[in-house]
Amino acid sequence: MKVKDIMSKKVITVRNFATVANAVQLMRDHRLSSLIVERLDESDSYGIITETDIIHKVAAKGLDPDQVRVCEIMTKPCIVVNPDLSTKSVAQLFANTGIRRAPIIRDQLLGVISTTDLLLRSNFVEQPTSVSLQQQIEQRFAEARKICNEQGFASSECASAWDLVEELQAEKAHQQTERLNQTAFDEYCQEYPEAKDIKRFDPWFCHWEEEQYNKSL
Repeated sequence: MKVKDIMSKKVITVRNFATVANAVQLMRDHRLSSLIVERLDESDSYGIITETDIIHKVAAKGLDPDQVRVCEIMTKPCIVVNPDLSTKSVAQLFANTGIRRAPIIRDQLLGVISTTDLLLRSNFVEQPTSVSLQQQIEQRFAEARKICNEQGFASSECASAWDLVEELQAEKAHQQTERLNQTAFDEYCQEYPEAKDIKRFDPWFCHWEEEQYNKSL
């Protein structure tokens, strides 16, 4: 599931020069905890003003919200999200940055994604990512064994198949913040010690990237 599948297309925005009092009224009217701040022009970036900004930077300091402008307390540029990003990736972004809402941008403002959207509209309950990844790992593991048995340990197809399995395992370990002590290939080598001589791809970057880089020099 992608961001564009669950994002809210109705976006309430506020202008840079609006007062904080104006912003609070918009939040009350539309029951929002934050507002996207409009760009000055196409070369400008979007901003965001949150209820936390207002409480910490205005209310806590005893300032008059009719005298403080949105541009004085907003965050700009704000974190934006591509509509084709997976909902899992957005959940990770929110967890890593502590934000709860972000505009969806592709040349222009398309919508907004929030923690509420992720909770109520995504399919993480019905289709947990860890379960899906484990299924992919098991499938690719079986395919890698078959390819190596048919093509031979020295084939590039065999090496590529194991690289794919290990990439999936690394992603799962990252998501679950676990240390990857033994890969599927290590397990395979215990059964077939001769497989240790398989020519592996560069662990730092793929050959396609290296080839493209060399061509650009």
